[in-house]
Amino acid sequence: MIDDPEILYDVKGKLGVITLSRLKALNALNHFMCISLHKKLDAWKGDPKIEAVIIMGKGAKAFCAGGDVIALYNAGKDWKEGQGKIGSWRDFFKHEYRLNAAIHHFPKPYIAIMDGITMGGGVGISVHGSHRVATENTVFAMPETGLGLFPDVGGGHFMSRLTGHTGMYLGLLGERIKAPDCCALGITDTYMESRDIDNLIEILAKTPKLDNDTVSNVIGRFYKEPGLSPMMEKLDDINEIFSLASVIDILRALKKNGSDWALNLYRSLMKKSPTSLKVTFHQIRKGALLTFDQNMVMEYKVVNRLMKGNDFYEGVRAILIDKDYTPVWRPSKLANVTPEAMQVHFATMEELNLTIDKDNHAFIDD
Repeated sequence: MIDDPEILYDVKGKLGVITLSRLKALNALNHFMCISLHKKLDAWKGDPKIEAVIIMGKGAKAFCAGGDVIALYNAGKDWKEGQGKIGSWRDFFKHEYRLNAAIHHFPKPYIAIMDGITMGGGVGISVHGSHRVATENTVFAMPETGLGLFPDVGGGHFMSRLTGHTGMYLGLLGERIKAPDCCALGITDTYMESRDIDNLIEILAKTPKLDNDTVSNVIGRFYKEPGLSPMMEKLDDINEIFSLASVIDILRALKKNGSDWALNLYRSLMKKSPTSLKVTFHQIRKGALLTFDQNMVMEYKVVNRLMKGNDFYEGVRAILIDKDYTPVWRPSKLANVTPEAMQVHFATMEELNLTIDKDNHAFIDD
């Protein structure tokens, strides 16, 4: 086994095993981990002795709780105050998104065991793989609108392709869901019990050929019924409301619906960053029409613009640092987030010269 400070690599038979090991941080991704994991995947991609990869988190609580938001907050604040370089936060997103692209295009089976909390950056290193496994411990969310960001790491691509309009629902609300919903909506492929994970790895390690079909068959031996999906029971309502033409239309429809369910959603959305809500709405609508790589380029432009604004720093301060849960968003109302502002967030950024690296399927700075 090769031990890095916060990420472990092992080889068992023809299976490459990755274990995220930042226990105190719920295995959240930092800059080092993004670079390290990408390098390892590139090495295993060309290694004929490795036929499949499995990734999981250490400990019982989390697969990966997201990116290291506090580190990004501190780096961004330093830069805004003239005490740090723009690359201190921009490089994190660049390497994280490159990693997401490497996983999406990985030519061998990539098995993500989403056992425990799987949020934000943890979603980006799991849902883009070929095999996505939920357990009884899975807690999935893209909670970025409450932090002044948006559901990035490829969210525009995969969320726009979930069942019905559930991707828009999850992206705007940041709601936490469990395995039954994940399986029903298409976030995960299958469900197994966490106690069987070691047995799964042992069988995969002894399997002579690990192609996609074989891996699917082995995982299928451990399949259990995940149970009923609460979101599927509300699918008609979700589709009717979250298919509407704007965030404001969605809020009006929730208020008009008047049920406890709808009014709870209304109150939740009203607490989110207005800019993040509108950015997320446009991201998911645009992402439905883009390839994965095109979507990643779009998201990189958007995150660079949001990091230069107010709401990310205010959201992190209010939710994660001071914990007063009273962020002061700017603008504070949806009506004040203008169409012109949206155009700016999604416009081309000439200074970055973004392009697609056809070998690595990821964008680079020229």
